[in-house]
Formats: sequence, C-alpha cells, structure tokens
Amino acid sequence: MNNNYYQNPIFPENNLNNITHTYEQQKRNDYNNYNNIMEEQFYIENILKSNKGKLVKVHITIPGSIEWQDKTFEGIIEQIGRDYLIISNPNTLENELIPMIYIVYITFPETINYK
Repeated sequence: MNNNYYQNPIFPENNLNNITHTYEQQKRNDYNNYNNIMEEQFYIENILKSNKGKLVKVHITIPGSIEWQDKTFEGIIEQIGRDYLIISNPNTLENELIPMIYIVYITFPETINYK
C-alpha cells in the first residue's frame, strides 16, 4: 500500500527483571502484613507468651458440665499455643493442659508484661 508498516514498541531490557523484583517485593510485603494481622488476632496468646514463667490463676468453665462448670487452676505458665495453655503447679508437681476455648479469664498476682 503505502510501504508503511507497524513497528513493535521497544522495551527496556530490564523490564522483566523489574516486574519480577516488584512481584517478589510485594509478596514479602503481603507476608509481613499477614504476620502483623495474625499477631493482632492472637493478642491473648502474645500476652501469655510475654509472661511465661509467671504464676497465674486460670478460671475455666465447660458448658454443659456440672463438675467443670467453674474450675480454677493455679500454676506457672510453661507453654502457650494458639489453642492451649500449659501450666505447672509447684505444690502438686502436676502439669495442666488447658484448652483456650474453656478459659473465662486469667488473674496474675503480679504485674504482667504487654508485648
């Protein structure tokens, strides 16, 4: 026709590397944001972790149970998980594994640390 043709655009050579770098950076940002959200979501867990080794009274109740309606455990915080708390009683030398779902509240006889 008029001897004109469409020329492909010219891209810089590093364009693909920049895209990959940006993607990896975004993945890291997303991961860090997710971790921050998860830390906020498990705030009780974080408080207990920062008070590991301290004496506590754990007040629990199990719905539908007459024997375990209102129960109190006293001991030292040994281990904390997302859904459990392990305390050791220095008087009886027993360890108690308490599911978080049954904990009503926890009292500390001394000052507690906040994360």
